[in-house]
Amino acid sequence: MDLQTGLKKLLKKGILTNELDFERASIIDRQLRLLVKEFPELSEERKQLRTLLKSYEDKHWVQQEITDKKVEKSELAREFAERERVFYEKRKNAIKLKLREMGVSQRELGAILGHASATYMSELMNGVNPFTLNDLIVIHHLLNIELEILIPTILTRQTRTKVLETITKLNKPHIKLPKIDAVYSK
Repeated sequence: MDLQTGLKKLLKKGILTNELDFERASIIDRQLRLLVKEFPELSEERKQLRTLLKSYEDKHWVQQEITDKKVEKSELAREFAERERVFYEKRKNAIKLKLREMGVSQRELGAILGHASATYMSELMNGVNPFTLNDLIVIHHLLNIELEILIPTILTRQTRTKVLETITKLNKPHIKLPKIDAVYSK
């Protein structure tokens, strides 16, 4: 699961199933900590997310043996999730800079995109909920921001798995994904 699937999907799923889910949820929790000050209505969702985080920690870290492999996997998950966070932060800053240059508010951009709620627009900007591909294409055209800055190129777990399996079947060992991508394929 990546950040784009958003807070609501994490809460709907009701469980964190691996270290990457946990790290992504931790990042969303940190973002919500800031957003709750501006939008107190998010406090209940943050409370639910924190319950999921605690449940995962209790099940996978408190009640189990901690091995070197488990710690390594956790560190790789943290690094991967941090790469995602940096991407979303850069995207947000690029959009905000262009909005300032054009004299357009975030709320006005939300209206252009068809998102009336200031809370929802803030969640989109902070990576808590995903922009649609159409939103990002409109932003690209309106604000003249390169698509590479707007659209994440981090592969989903399912896609990474499929790519690695196909590379193996084709017997093309010289074609490789970066290690951090390959780790979350299994």
